[in-house]
Amino acid sequence: MMSDAAPETPQPTLPDPARRGIKKGLYLLPSAFTAANVGMGFYAVMGALRGFQLLSDGNEYDLLRATAHFDNAARAIGWAVLFDALDGRIARMTKTTTEIGIQFDSIADVLTFGIAPAVLAYAWGYGASLAEGSALHKLGWFLSFMFLICGAFRLARFNVQATRPRPLAEGTVKVDKKSFVGLPIPAAAGLIAAIVHFTPQPLSVYGPGPGQVYSGLLMILIALLATLMVSTVRYSSFKSVGAERRSTRIVIVLIAAVGMLVWLYSRYVLLTIVSLYVFHGVGLRLVSLLRRRSVTSQST
Repeated sequence: MMSDAAPETPQPTLPDPARRGIKKGLYLLPSAFTAANVGMGFYAVMGALRGFQLLSDGNEYDLLRATAHFDNAARAIGWAVLFDALDGRIARMTKTTTEIGIQFDSIADVLTFGIAPAVLAYAWGYGASLAEGSALHKLGWFLSFMFLICGAFRLARFNVQATRPRPLAEGTVKVDKKSFVGLPIPAAAGLIAAIVHFTPQPLSVYGPGPGQVYSGLLMILIALLATLMVSTVRYSSFKSVGAERRSTRIVIVLIAAVGMLVWLYSRYVLLTIVSLYVFHGVGLRLVSLLRRRSVTSQST
C-alpha cells in the first residue's frame, strides 16, 4: 500500500558560521606576519636615520644613543627575517596562499630587506665615516642604490619563476623547489644586520684612517651581496627540512638548540649562521666548477 505523502526532499546543509569565521581568520594570519615584516622594516629605517642624526653632534652621550639605535635597527631586520620565513610557511600549511598575499609579501621584502639594510649600511658605515661629497662617499651612495635595485630584481625574478617554473628563455635556469637561484634578499639583508649587531658602534668612531678602510670593506661586501642576488648561484631553500616524520624530531631539537644559542650569544651565532649561508652557495659553485674542469681534463 502506497502512501499519498510526498517524499521528503533533503535539506541543504548550511555552512557553519563558526567554521567560516575560522577560515577567514586563517587567511588573515599570513598577512599579519607580513604586516609585522613591514613594521620591522619601517622601524629599522627610522632607527638608522635617528642614529645618523645623533652622530652629527659628536658628544659621547649621543654616540651611545646612536649605537643603540643602530643595534635596534639591526635587530628589527633580524625579526623581519623570522616573520618573512613564517608567513610563507603558515600560508602553505593552512592552504591560504593568495595572489594578493604574494604581492604584499614582495612589496614588504623590498622595504625591509632592500631599503632598510641599504640605509642602515650607509648611516652606520660609510655615510658617517667618509667625507661628504668625496669620491668614496658618492660610491657608497651608488652601491647602496645598486643593492636596492638588485634586491628588487631578485624578488621580481623569483615571482616570475615561481609562477612559470619552465625556462623563460634559452639558458634560463629551471626552478628547483629545493634551492633558490641567486642569493635570497632576506639573507643579504640579514648579513648586513648581523654585522651591525655584532659591532653596533658606527665606523666613524675608528677615526679617519681605519674608518675609511672599514668603509671600503663594507662597500665591497655590499657590491658582492648585490651581485650574488642577481647571479645564478644556487642556495638551499630548506623547504624539505622536517618533511619526513623521522627527521621532525631532529629538526625540533636543532631549532630549540639554535634558538637558545641565539638568545645567549646572539652577536656571534647570528653572524656565523648568516655568513655560512651566504658563502655556502659560492663554495658549492666553486666545487662544481672544479669538478667540471677535472672531468673535462680527464676526457681530453
